[in-house]
Amino acid sequence: MKQWVVLSGKGGTGKTSVTASLASLWKTPGVCVDADVDAANLHILLHPENRLREAFVGGKTAVCDFEFCTACNLCGELCRFDAITSGHVNRLACEGCGLCVLACPQQALQLTDRVNGNWFEAQSSAGPLFYARLGAGEGNSGKLVGKLREKAREFARRNNSDWILIDGPPGTGCPTMAALTGNDAMLAVAEPSPSGLHDLVRLLDLAQNFLVKAYVCINKEDLNAEMALKIRSLCDQRRVPVVGAIPYDPAVVEGARRGLPVVKWPESSAAHALRRLARHLAQLSFQDKESSEKTIVE
Repeated sequence: MKQWVVLSGKGGTGKTSVTASLASLWKTPGVCVDADVDAANLHILLHPENRLREAFVGGKTAVCDFEFCTACNLCGELCRFDAITSGHVNRLACEGCGLCVLACPQQALQLTDRVNGNWFEAQSSAGPLFYARLGAGEGNSGKLVGKLREKAREFARRNNSDWILIDGPPGTGCPTMAALTGNDAMLAVAEPSPSGLHDLVRLLDLAQNFLVKAYVCINKEDLNAEMALKIRSLCDQRRVPVVGAIPYDPAVVEGARRGLPVVKWPESSAAHALRRLARHLAQLSFQDKESSEKTIVE
């Protein structure tokens, strides 16, 4: 079983569109994961039907029993996060450190489980999909990414899946690290712009630190030929293969408007490029030719 993560150093590069297209093209059994738990949107293109929903407990929060509270406000004086005043807890500010619980002379405070959001197991147009939604203002997105990947691996092992494809969060922060670590390979989707080049450097550095093999796909390559050339030059210097180049195509926008991957318009220029990319990645994932040819159907 091969595990691929699709990442981008910034939002808006087309990472989710690429992921949805690859998942739609690979026909052997696999599992998709939307690890962008702060703003999940892979389900918009894959239209899943939820089969399982579970609450995600990512930490603790303080709760006061006002039957015992004397409003001495020792808890408020000690809280470094300004999350509590005379026993009244601001749930969004509380970090669950437990200092107030230890300090309360009346033992009026205790830590309780904090539900940060929900994760889902679903069946989509491209097969099984695991995704999640954090509550408004909630944290611990890195933990939730880890939970999604754990559940997806368990499902993949039970069902003898050939691959796991992860649509990762943008940037290089904690959620991205949680999505990246432990994968067989990373596909970085880069756009030909100064910010796209800058963020690609950071993403390649991150993959190197986590010992994950990196590949690059340039999206909307023809919009800025000079920057696209600079991206290719960077990849040559760092010995990172450029495995795909997708031209700008209005069909991608039309697909997003209709909630469909662009490969549903098979004659579009982007769809042709994505089929080439899917074949290339299949060849990288499966050593024997027969298996790679079975992975994608024209």
